[in-house]
Amino acid sequence: MRTRLLAATAVAAVTTVCAATLSGCGSGSGSSGKTIKVVYQQQLNNSNKVQAGFLGPMVEQFEKANPGTTVKLVPVTASENDYYTKIQLMMRSPATAPDMVYEDTATINSDVAGGYLKPLDSYLNTWQDWGSFAAPAKAAMKYAPDGKTYGVPDNTDTRGIWYNKQLFAQAGIAVPWQPKTWADVLTAARTVKAKVPGVTPLNVYTGVAGGEASSMQGFEMLLYGTPAANDSLYDTKQQKWVVGSKGFKDALGFVHTVFGEGLGPSAQQALGANFQAAVGTEMIPQGKLAIDIDGSWMPNNWIRTGPKPWPQWQTTMGMAAMPTQNGQGSGKVSMSGGWAWSIPAKAKNPDLAWKFTQFLESKANSARWNSVNATIAVRTDVATDPTYLKALPTNEFFSALVPDTFYRPGLPAYTQVSSAIQKAMEAVTTGQSSVDKAAGTYDSDVKTAVGDGKTVQGAR
Repeated sequence: MRTRLLAATAVAAVTTVCAATLSGCGSGSGSSGKTIKVVYQQQLNNSNKVQAGFLGPMVEQFEKANPGTTVKLVPVTASENDYYTKIQLMMRSPATAPDMVYEDTATINSDVAGGYLKPLDSYLNTWQDWGSFAAPAKAAMKYAPDGKTYGVPDNTDTRGIWYNKQLFAQAGIAVPWQPKTWADVLTAARTVKAKVPGVTPLNVYTGVAGGEASSMQGFEMLLYGTPAANDSLYDTKQQKWVVGSKGFKDALGFVHTVFGEGLGPSAQQALGANFQAAVGTEMIPQGKLAIDIDGSWMPNNWIRTGPKPWPQWQTTMGMAAMPTQNGQGSGKVSMSGGWAWSIPAKAKNPDLAWKFTQFLESKANSARWNSVNATIAVRTDVATDPTYLKALPTNEFFSALVPDTFYRPGLPAYTQVSSAIQKAMEAVTTGQSSVDKAAGTYDSDVKTAVGDGKTVQGAR
């Protein structure tokens, strides 16, 4: 099969040079009106090529249906945080800007504020399929100051708890397992530690190297499950960032307990740059991790085309909703994010990029992508499709978490707030700071990031 994928290492090198100079890296044949460059992320040191495997055939089909066109796929090999930085550097100059870029929904607003993205309203107004996208997913594409839309959502996700049923059996924990409180989660982890030596009882992503995985899977899954969840990160009514809340300290306290009691991986292991990949491709398949707070996409690692094909995952792994702190409210909590296709403001061929976006996000191709990528559909007609629901045995479970999910504040300052969260987590993970001290540092960091008068005292 013919493919237009560039070698990952070569792309990383070219990207670095282009970003550093912002000149001298012209698009070559990409300057043609019949050629577009499409940028997406390839995780650092991760053999997961699911997106590459999907996009390759899509390019072939599109080029065949549109004779004379060329779609160049440019995978940028980087961690999440580095990817955000690299694409921003690429989008600063017409010489390096791609025509399409894969955007984390959490960073769209900051990239719009930086002048990097093109509004898509003129295209969307005449695209009938836009009415088939879920309202929350579409809302995440809007930039509040101008009300315009800057991306087409490609997928969403939810988060819960994965647990190894075989390890639970060895520990004497009954399955199916559904904890009702944080205490139940910790009790199960302590039981595993006592009865199944050599196994990591519980994984909570943490620290700066973990990037957004630390913020969302590791921290916000806790924070948004506290009784004061409505003002946990950002008070929408007052339009201010929340500091000094009890919920924030309670979430940090959970992290402190996990690592302080040795219920998680070692701090050195947890703070490693490649730990997230190791969880999915090594620790879980090898039976070395009992409980993992993680996302709906985890089967990507284990399906036939994933980096660690593992047919036994369907019988080995169980799923549970993440409980709220004390079982309050609905008793469960999830976080949602996702990715979108956007067109940079300095794209040379936005019209052709839009045509390719429409092609990727058609009902048929969207259903295919969400099925192979183990992500939650953003098109309502795909989300109710029996074929999609049956594509993976986990789709129904994780789709059912949507009513209890939360979304990160779609504001430019979120990336700085997220970094402050990761810093606070790392401080309590290593034991270098107490919960109170780390929370105080977070408050100071947020106040510095968002400016005077942009914070409010949270519930105590």
